[in-house]
Amino acid sequence: MNISKNALTMTLVGLLFGCGGGSDSEVPSLQMATFNLGVSDNPADAQSVKIAFKQVVLKNNSGSYSFNVMPNGEHKVVDLLEFQGSAVETLVSGQSIAVGEYQMCIYIKNSTVANGDSSHVQTMDGAMHGLVTNSNGSCGGVGAEDSDTGRLFFNQKFTIAAGVNSFVAEFDLHKGMQDPHGHMAYWTLKPTSVQMHNQADVGTIKGVVGASVMEGCEVAAGGSEFAPAVYLYPSNTSLLQMADFRATADTATEIAPIAAARVHESTDANGQVVGHHYEFGFVVAGDYSLGYTCLAQNDDPDLSNSADDVSSPFFIYADEQAVTVMAKGVTEHHFP
Repeated sequence: MNISKNALTMTLVGLLFGCGGGSDSEVPSLQMATFNLGVSDNPADAQSVKIAFKQVVLKNNSGSYSFNVMPNGEHKVVDLLEFQGSAVETLVSGQSIAVGEYQMCIYIKNSTVANGDSSHVQTMDGAMHGLVTNSNGSCGGVGAEDSDTGRLFFNQKFTIAAGVNSFVAEFDLHKGMQDPHGHMAYWTLKPTSVQMHNQADVGTIKGVVGASVMEGCEVAAGGSEFAPAVYLYPSNTSLLQMADFRATADTATEIAPIAAARVHESTDANGQVVGHHYEFGFVVAGDYSLGYTCLAQNDDPDLSNSADDVSSPFFIYADEQAVTVMAKGVTEHHFP
């Protein structure tokens, strides 16, 4: 993968001219570090979600670093659903930047009409739709003002320390994508659906979901369409408190999830299904609760969904408590 530094505009005037004209030995050195960035996904109810990446920009009060992520001038199109759990696709690798605090922007190519060279969604019925993010503007990036450029802006500052710094921009597509509405025929990616994680501060949760749990949920749900998923909640969230993704929640009786992970089939060497597994790839160290549902397809993040909904019921069927995540560690927790 060819990743080039497209522009470097760090302002060094204060360093080079703040020493009273002394010798070169009096000019303070700029401490450098290594920066890596990858992308990963929490799943969506779709066959594929492809994003055409253009550029990554880090900025602070001294200036900005801009990294072109388009090899050979072509957009780097990533199907996020191929990089779930702890799987990561690299955008920036081994780039040298000055230590310090930064903010970041990722630029993507917006498209209101689906095509293979731009951002688009393929839904479960096979239909293709364009994909855009409504945020735009410059963070010091070249071409950021182009009409077909969308911006994912990470407002919270993060630190680049001495040594190797590996970060992941994790897309929570389940709650961050909005389907076509009004006169629009394309999907919208909310800028707030992407979170930045330092891989030194996060761990992994993975496990299996037993057949009895899956079958029990399906019997309780009725119907014939099921989308199994495991939801991640704050520590000590009881089964009765476990709610869906929603804009607002009563924190006393309803607690919204932090993230969700799709449950996948596990197969043997002959392709036979031998079980079902899930994985959260980038969880901040701490304590959590888990919930299992077979009705993730009915969880609309713009609505409050519940078991009382006749046409599209949603509920958490089973829970697991006392799930502890250690930085750089792997925690196994199963629904027996």
